[in-house]
Amino acid sequence: MNILVINCGSSSLKFQLIDMTTEAVQAKGLCERIGIDGSRIVYTPAGGEKMTIESPMPTHTEAIKLVLDCLTNAEYGVIKSLKEINAVGHRVVHGGEKFASSTIITDEVIKVIEECNELAPLHNPANLIGINVCRELMPGVPMVGVFDTAFHQTMPKKAYLYGLPIKAYTDYKIRRYGFHGTSHSFVSKRVAEFLGKPVEDLKTIVCHLGNGASICAVDGGKSVDTSMGFTPLAGLVMGTRSGDIDPAILEYYANKEGLTLSEVTTVLNKKSGMEGLTGGKSDFRDLEEGYEAGDQACIDAIEVFCYNVARFVGAYAASLNGVDVIAFTAGIGENSGFVRGKICEYLGYLGITIDAEQNSKRGEDIIISTPDSKVTVCVIPTNEELMIARDTKALVEAQ
Repeated sequence: MNILVINCGSSSLKFQLIDMTTEAVQAKGLCERIGIDGSRIVYTPAGGEKMTIESPMPTHTEAIKLVLDCLTNAEYGVIKSLKEINAVGHRVVHGGEKFASSTIITDEVIKVIEECNELAPLHNPANLIGINVCRELMPGVPMVGVFDTAFHQTMPKKAYLYGLPIKAYTDYKIRRYGFHGTSHSFVSKRVAEFLGKPVEDLKTIVCHLGNGASICAVDGGKSVDTSMGFTPLAGLVMGTRSGDIDPAILEYYANKEGLTLSEVTTVLNKKSGMEGLTGGKSDFRDLEEGYEAGDQACIDAIEVFCYNVARFVGAYAASLNGVDVIAFTAGIGENSGFVRGKICEYLGYLGITIDAEQNSKRGEDIIISTPDSKVTVCVIPTNEELMIARDTKALVEAQ
């Protein structure tokens, strides 16, 4: 079974074609600058060279057509016709309380996703465009929605309710939803497989650390708490996002700067975090270079980030009433031994010691704690596309 995985952003589209017989990626790529001058597709067939094709993409329709053209191209394509695509799995950011698992997309499902648009106005509309275009171009091919929020629907009420008037929840569904669920789900299952233990027996803290970052407490394979909230702005200090702040800051800062509430929200999302603390640096490679060079702003920013991660790990060790495994994943979590090491310096009280040689490795399944550590610390590369494909395959085969 060949499954095409589609991840539509507002001006971009990531894709992979996966042969689920072997779970091998046949081709992957990224459409950039959709609706903007200079749009292009970066396409890599398995065993072939990465190529960049400049092509106008005024809308996602043209982008998806270009993806399908690349996949079926006589010279560098990997399939002969669209008939070889058996199903399409779509990443959908927000499923609200409606979806606790992935689901086959129908007209009714699309209506419910549309109802969640106001909860994720930057993401859900773009996700829906990808779904509708694929349904148009590949009629009859099963489509599956895989939701970032679904994995966290197992959180208990005590973890997802805010201390607001209860009508905020009952009338407007204001609550903690959590995100990165596909990644947290994949990593919590993969770490159990890697350690040769049943996922049901493990208390795991997954640290998804990238430009967007979140932490999840997973008890027996189920999410019981997570750092992101009603939106992906909550929780950790991130690349450009503030993370948790005192809500009274919004009015105070707005008055001081002469900004509207909407403008302050933009600052919190796009001009804060590492970028805000350093005056422009959000890439951790640049931050680490600055740290080593003695740049005080970079030193402060990294210290803030690592302290925040360690603080959430401590909180979730309490939520779980103990922890067996801590797993680092995503761009920073998988590749920065420096950041992992600094975070784990705070975790000695859990009986953790880090093996410096193991921690210097990157991008592979590894244990970075010493054998005598009471808690196992791992690096587990995430694979959200494979998780989407697995859910899609299971649902299509169950029809």
